Amino acid sequence: MAQKLFVGGLPFSTSNEQLRALFAETGEVASATVVTDRDTGRSRGFGFVEMATPEAADEAINRLNGRDYEGRRLQVEKAKSPSTGGGSRPARTAGGRGGRW
Repeated sequence: MAQKLFVGGLPFSTSNEQLRALFAETGEVASATVVTDRDTGRSRGFGFVEMATPEAADEAINRLNGRDYEGRRLQVEKAKSPSTGGGSRPARTAGGRGGRW
């Protein structure tokens, strides 16, 4: 079963292919995607890699998390499922005092 990883700290010049090649050093990669800004198409400095097995994902985390990559420190961790990330935004208040707009 594939395991999805979050990869932060990517150089803005990193392509999907470069991301895939980096993680292929640690095991079989099912997919690799650098997240880009929808308006400019420029990298946002993070992406997601899906490793073919949980073991390959663990190996990638152990070998790549904290590693320097082209002058930036990588952050590699298991991706959180959409239902556990962030949640809803708090209600906006006038002046931060709890009143309504």
